[in-house]
Amino acid sequence: MTILLTGATGYIGSAVLDALLADGHDVHAVVRSQSAAERVVARGATPIIGDVTDVAWFAAALAGADGAIHAAAPDSDAEAFNTAVVDAAIRAYAGTGRRFVLTSGVWEFGAGEIADDDPVAPPALVAWRVPIEERLLASEVDAVVLAPGVVHGHGKGLVNLVVDAPVTEAGELSLIGDGEQRWSLVHVDDLARLYVVALTNVDASGRVIAVDGSPTTVRAIAEAAAAASGAGGVVGEGVEATRERLGAAFADALLLDQAADGAKARSLGWEPRHASVLDELARSQASDDSLEESAA
Repeated sequence: MTILLTGATGYIGSAVLDALLADGHDVHAVVRSQSAAERVVARGATPIIGDVTDVAWFAAALAGADGAIHAAAPDSDAEAFNTAVVDAAIRAYAGTGRRFVLTSGVWEFGAGEIADDDPVAPPALVAWRVPIEERLLASEVDAVVLAPGVVHGHGKGLVNLVVDAPVTEAGELSLIGDGEQRWSLVHVDDLARLYVVALTNVDASGRVIAVDGSPTTVRAIAEAAAAASGAGGVVGEGVEATRERLGAAFADALLLDQAADGAKARSLGWEPRHASVLDELARSQASDDSLEESAA
């Protein structure tokens, strides 16, 4: 199939591009510059230079594809950005049977034990997502809203907020709050494979949570990171101190205690293949130790 992809040069989108190509699809990647076009060509995609917030232009681009994945995230004004994208998707795909996959995030489900079809209860940071998604899901578009957990892998992602947290004078990594909140996580390459499933599996519908099924406390992640880096342990931080350090809205999202198992994704035949974040950090430590021994 010919698939239109936004965000193909980003952290998640570049992994999705690789997964689509590995699955045999012809990928048309929307980019905004010639340099970005050259990067996607090097990866095996066909670039389309344009602006997805130009609804008429983007609807025409969508109409030329058999399906689409929106994985782009702007630096600012995400609400207007996604509103334009969904406007174009409804214009191009309503009633056609062609699949459109929109990227969301697990934070919109709020705190607690969460399942794919639960009511959403977003913190302020991501509350803007909900009306846009509801409008898409209520339309005649064959749509899936993919909600990734905290994405990690290849040394990138929000886990680095823990790995690279401020270190106290005693050499301890500062936690986000007390660190007892659970994060539901997913490796970026596993997530990319799930995008392909969400795009191609006729049984996929509604919101699909993308997580590895092993909720992990921030404290456990920080302890693994401290062990990998040689830091002298971890130390909790007051909620207000975390909110001051990271910004109130962002901190409140990071402080959510969430446990999701991703049951719907597994019902579609997807299973995570990559190591958990704790195993990944442990492997990082083992690799660093091996390098040190080789240099000695």
